[in-house]
Amino acid sequence: MRGMTTHDDSSDSDTPMTRRTLIAGSAAGAAAFAANSGAGAATEPDSPVWPEPNYVRTNGGLRMAVYEGGTEGVPVVLSHGFPELAYSWRHQLPALSAAGFRVLAPDQRGYGNTQRPLRIEAYNIAELCADLVGLLDARGVEKAVFVGHDWGGGVVWAMPRLHPDRVLGVVGVNTATGPQPPQPPIEILRRMRGENNYVVAFQEPWKAEEVLEADVEKSFRTFMRRGSWNAEEFNKLPADAPERKFQLLDSIRHGSVESLRGELLLTEAELAHFVGVYERTGFTGGVNWYRNIDRNWELMKDIDQKIDQPCLYVGAENDVVLPPSSADGIEALVPNIDKRTIKDCGHWTQQEKPEEFNRVLIDWLKATFA
Repeated sequence: MRGMTTHDDSSDSDTPMTRRTLIAGSAAGAAAFAANSGAGAATEPDSPVWPEPNYVRTNGGLRMAVYEGGTEGVPVVLSHGFPELAYSWRHQLPALSAAGFRVLAPDQRGYGNTQRPLRIEAYNIAELCADLVGLLDARGVEKAVFVGHDWGGGVVWAMPRLHPDRVLGVVGVNTATGPQPPQPPIEILRRMRGENNYVVAFQEPWKAEEVLEADVEKSFRTFMRRGSWNAEEFNKLPADAPERKFQLLDSIRHGSVESLRGELLLTEAELAHFVGVYERTGFTGGVNWYRNIDRNWELMKDIDQKIDQPCLYVGAENDVVLPPSSADGIEALVPNIDKRTIKDCGHWTQQEKPEEFNRVLIDWLKATFA
């Protein structure tokens, strides 16, 4: 599937795909945020220094921003999730580089400083994987270990199925892999969790964007939290509780930050980074990944699901969206699998428990690819 071209030249600029910023202008929005966020926050000592991006052309001409560390050693590609950026790996890039690995962390298609094609179908799993193959080609790398969190996990688990000759190994962070569902996934989710489940609600064009972009800082203060739930208390909730149905858009639209459980896991400088980028780009690129879930199911239906490469699954004890139990039975498809669980940790594992996560990842990489 290499050489696929879905790049839309009309998205070659940094024009955001949002109704609000198309009217207001992204530069004005970013400048207003910078003026109101407080320049002093950037000096906080626990906010890692983040490099400037380099740019490559990949998969038919898509301009991809990539953040790099190290020049030698086993190549490791870091694939972020939603609503994240390559910046989500800010604690891992320097640690992996210092441990002797060559690290490539892209803003993926639709995110950050990478281009945002206009067509929804341009965000299907074949294109997302072809982007990473093109990144390897642009950097002269034959094979790499692919590490993915959240939606990035979905991409890295697809890599050895679509491009096995380019994959040394796979690390799924929170995201497990399993057999193909018997029906289109959105139909199953709609039946289980209703129309207001965030994944189902994301299918409608502009519905998610209207909520997420109304107050980007509020959205990120809602998303990026630690200690919101522990798995035991979450599992005691009634089956019909809104929390069990993951009605995220309703929570952001009608809730207040002050009433949220847990605490913000980002420093003010880190929060400012995410908010500043999303004020400029909007959320459509990332949400379009969700709008291809059923299309991905069709694309992968006849692909051999077995993965032979060495793999690692890292679960987080208190991730109630992607619990460690989601990896039960993974050995049937991934026989060469190691599993680790990080205790007292929620969904944003590499940001919430970076030192512990780095130790698990680096120890496995060294033991497996020394």
